[in-house]
Amino acid sequence: MAKQKKAPRPKAETPKGFRDYFGAEVTERAEMLQKIAAVYHRYGFDALESSAVETVEALGKFLPDVDRPNEGVFAWQESDEDGHGDWLALRYDLTAPLARVYAQHRNDLPTPYRRYAMGPVWRNEKPGPGRFRQFYQCDADTVGAPSVAADAEICAMLADCLEEVGIPRGDYVIRVNNRKVLNGVLEVMGLEEGAQRDAVLRTIDKFDKVGESGVRELLGKGRLDASGAYIDGVGLSDDQAAPVLAFLTSKGGDAVETLTNLRAAVGASQIGAEGVQELETIAELVAAQGYGPDRIEIDPSVVRGLGYYTGPVFEAELTFEILDEKGRKRQFGSVSGGGRYDDLVKRFTGQAVPATGVSIGVDRLLAALHAKGRTDTATEGPVVVTVMDRDRMADYQDMATELRRAGQRAEVYLGNPKNFGNQLKYADKRASPIAIIQGGDEKERGVVQIKDLILGAKIAENATLEEWKERPSQYEVPRDQMLEKVREILATYGGDDA
Repeated sequence: MAKQKKAPRPKAETPKGFRDYFGAEVTERAEMLQKIAAVYHRYGFDALESSAVETVEALGKFLPDVDRPNEGVFAWQESDEDGHGDWLALRYDLTAPLARVYAQHRNDLPTPYRRYAMGPVWRNEKPGPGRFRQFYQCDADTVGAPSVAADAEICAMLADCLEEVGIPRGDYVIRVNNRKVLNGVLEVMGLEEGAQRDAVLRTIDKFDKVGESGVRELLGKGRLDASGAYIDGVGLSDDQAAPVLAFLTSKGGDAVETLTNLRAAVGASQIGAEGVQELETIAELVAAQGYGPDRIEIDPSVVRGLGYYTGPVFEAELTFEILDEKGRKRQFGSVSGGGRYDDLVKRFTGQAVPATGVSIGVDRLLAALHAKGRTDTATEGPVVVTVMDRDRMADYQDMATELRRAGQRAEVYLGNPKNFGNQLKYADKRASPIAIIQGGDEKERGVVQIKDLILGAKIAENATLEEWKERPSQYEVPRDQMLEKVREILATYGGDDA
């Protein structure tokens, strides 16, 4: 009988486009989410946690700014008795599930409905540097409010969120535009419907990548891209393309000049004039709340998924410089965006429901704070209670419990206690500030040894620091004074909140 082959061991590796997050990273993200949630909560938004899985039918067109039907999501088919079950998919954002939730529960929800949601989303896209298939979003939306006061409020709240997490004024700007203004420009051009209009929209979406000259070429005959390939243009004459370029480059020295330029760009278009008026109202509302153009500004160059939004659109851009992987200076760029999408709920209800919202890219915002050195990735570990006698585990657990009840992270060493040096190596690997030691002799005398591991690390870093070397790195105190001494040591380093 042939010997049965053993099944090969599975590879211990993360799937392509995914990654694992460890202690400090998870803690940082949780703290950021908590800060953003606090701002959302102050503005009167309620938390919503919807299902991570939706029906493909409910999700609708996948990835609002990518024209790829039935692609971009992780989907599977449920099997029923006939083998024709529903298609389900992991959510690709937090907005499409909101539309379903509101349509399903609208009779029980207040109008307007103000909700925030935080959590992972999944996109079945080609991964790249810094681009993963699973990432966190942090959204806030108002459903059922037609007034642009709701859009202005979102912009103000976004500014507050950025400052709350550590992005100071001067390092960010929230730029606001309006889809209706572009619709007015297209109307003036006679491009209200048809393939040529769609081609113009796709070209405008490339403005942030190719700039004014690139858009001019793409609206005309075409251009060579960075790889040397020739991209066919839309075929407009210079006169035909002029209104689009006037729209994209109409930003002036202040809001008044910008709005004047936009009025000229939309000409006699009624929808265009309505869009300009909405931008003017937003500018007035945010200014009245103390948000000047250094924080929120009207900028017609903002083009976010133009096929998805129906009114105001906004984007938070970080303006400070960082070094890229080749050591070149560049601005960090966008970390958040949103806008008005009045047609999304309509898919379920048949009636237009006004809605506006914002999404913050949490992982990208964390990366920005790291780039500026504004986060502390070193997380203080727990106090480690070492084990000198296996038979006295109850004593050691009692010490850890006392520390925990006082609000201090603590754990008993649960590995093999035979080698005491390995216990201290473990404490170092855990970034522990203190080790507690009590052998048989200390037990008889009713004392504990408290080892200052932070001091030991500082001396190891620079043995010439006399100010550190002169300080004791280990203390013997009565057992009933253990907690007090631990607090005293941690307070020296500013690490005790108990």
